[in-house]
Amino acid sequence: MTKIFETALYPYARSADQDAAIPVRHPVVIIGAGPVGLTIAIDLAHKAVPVVVLDDNDRVSSGSRAICFAKRPLEILDRLGCGQPMVDKGVVWNKGKVFFGDRRIYEFNLQPEDGHQRPAFINLQQYYFELHLLERIRDLQAEGKQIDLRGRNKVSAVGTHDDHVTLEVDTPEGPYNVEADWLIACDGAGSPTRRMLGLDFVGRVFEDNFLIADVVMQADFPTERWFWFDPAFNKGQSALLHKQPDGVWRIDLQLGWDIDKAEEKKPENVIPRLKAMLGEEVHFELEWVSIYTFQCRRMEKFRHGRVLFAGDSAHQVSPFGARGANSGVQDADNLAWKLALVIDGTAPVALLDSYDSERVHGADENILNSTRSTDFITPKSETSRIFRDAVLDLSEKYAFARPLVNSGRLSVPCTYDGSELNSADALNGPARSRPGSPCPDAPIADGFLLSRLGQDFVLLTIDAEAPDKIEAEGIQVRNIALSVADDPSGQLRARYLGDCDSAVYLIRPDQHVAARFPAFDKDRIARALRRALGMEVEP
Repeated sequence: MTKIFETALYPYARSADQDAAIPVRHPVVIIGAGPVGLTIAIDLAHKAVPVVVLDDNDRVSSGSRAICFAKRPLEILDRLGCGQPMVDKGVVWNKGKVFFGDRRIYEFNLQPEDGHQRPAFINLQQYYFELHLLERIRDLQAEGKQIDLRGRNKVSAVGTHDDHVTLEVDTPEGPYNVEADWLIACDGAGSPTRRMLGLDFVGRVFEDNFLIADVVMQADFPTERWFWFDPAFNKGQSALLHKQPDGVWRIDLQLGWDIDKAEEKKPENVIPRLKAMLGEEVHFELEWVSIYTFQCRRMEKFRHGRVLFAGDSAHQVSPFGARGANSGVQDADNLAWKLALVIDGTAPVALLDSYDSERVHGADENILNSTRSTDFITPKSETSRIFRDAVLDLSEKYAFARPLVNSGRLSVPCTYDGSELNSADALNGPARSRPGSPCPDAPIADGFLLSRLGQDFVLLTIDAEAPDKIEAEGIQVRNIALSVADDPSGQLRARYLGDCDSAVYLIRPDQHVAARFPAFDKDRIARALRRALGMEVEP
C-alpha cells in the first residue's frame, strides 16, 4: 500500500509568474511547506493576506519526525480550523512513566486539572500533521482565499532590499524570478535561506547520538510516554517509547557519540536492538529509521529587514521535551497577526521587532530547558552521573526528588514576560493570566472560553460593565461579556479573577493577554491597544 508520504500532494504546476515579462511582486512569500510554513500560510489567509508558499518537495515529510503536539499548539490550530481533525486522528495522552534500570520509579500526569477542551498532548506523525494542514489549505482555497502552494519550486538565490526581497526559483522547467514585500523562511534547521544571507546559527552541539525507529506492531502497552534510564536492553544509555496512530510506535535509543551512523541505520543492526527492547517474540516491521545529534542553537535575531525566520530555521532544540514543532507553531501564531496589521497599514513596521524579541525569549526558554534535559539524560562526567542516579533512586520513594528528574521537560506555552507590547498589570489577579501570558482555557456556559476569543483583538469582561464594542486606532474591539455564574465549576474565577470581584482583559489576536484592569476604562484600554500595536505610548 502506498504511504501518504510517498504521494505528491502538491505536484509541480507551471505558474503565471514563470511567464511574466518582469518579476511579479507578492505581499508575502514563504519558503518551506512544513508544519510552520503551512501554519503561517493558513493564519495569513484567515487575515485576507495573499501568500505564495515555495517548497523544493511536493509531498509531506517521511517518517514520524515531530510526533508530540502539546495543548497550546492544538489551541492555536483550533483557531485556524484544523485542530479537531488532528485530535481525532492523534493518540491522546496525559500520563507518563519513568524507569531506572528495570524498575518503574514513578509516573506523572501532565494535565491533572479539569476544565480544558484539549489534552496535554497528542501523538501524531508529522506527515499526518502536515496532511491536515494541507487539507485546511485546500478548504480555504475553495473559499477563495489566496494561498498559492508551489511544489518543486526550489529557491536558489535571495536578495534583500529596503522595501522588498528578490528570489530566484528553480523548477523542472527552468528558473524564474519573483519578488516579495516580505519573505518568511521556514526551511528547516539547515535553512538554505539563512546560509544564502550569511547569517549566524550559534549554540551547542552535544556529544551524543540517538536512533529513531518507527515500528509497526501490535503491542499491549498503555497510551503513555515511557522513558528509561540505563535499561538492561540499552545498558548505560536511555530509551523512549511513544504510541502513534495506525499501530506505529516511536522508539528512541541513545547510542553514544563515537558511532558509524550509516552502519547503525542498517536494518541488520537496528532490528537486534529493538528485539532486545521488545522481546524476541514480538513481531514488528520497520517503517522509518533516522539518527540525530542533540543541538541547541538559534539565530541572534529572527528578523532581518524584510526577511523573517520561523521554526527550525530560526532555532533548534533537542527532541526530548517536544519543543521543536510546538515552538514553531507558536512562532507562526506570534508572527501572522503582526505581519497582517503591518501590511494593511494598521500597525507600524516596528511591531515586527516584537516578533523578534518575544520569540527569541521563547527560544531561549526552550533552549535552556532542552539543554538541562540533555545534560541530565546524557551526563558527561562521573560526578554528574552519580548525582543523576542518586536522584533517580530517591525519586522512587520520595516525591521531593521527582521534580529533579529531567527526562525531557515537556513543552509548555511561552509567557512573554517583559514584552514591550504588555501594559503594566493593573489587576491583582492570578499569575497564570498576567499580561504576556496565553489565555488559559476555561469552561463556560456554551462550551470553552478559547473558542469564543477568535483571532482579533477582543475585550474579555468578567462581571464588569462595558460597551459591546469599542473602536480605537482603526480597530473594532468586541466585548465578550461573561460572569462567574457562567461556570459553576469555578475555573473561570480561579484562572481570571482570583480574589477580585471583576476584571477586564485586552486580548491580542494570538490569544495572549495584552493588559488587564479591575473595571472598564476606555482611555486606559485605548493606550493598552496602542502599546500592543507597537505604537509610541506615553508612560
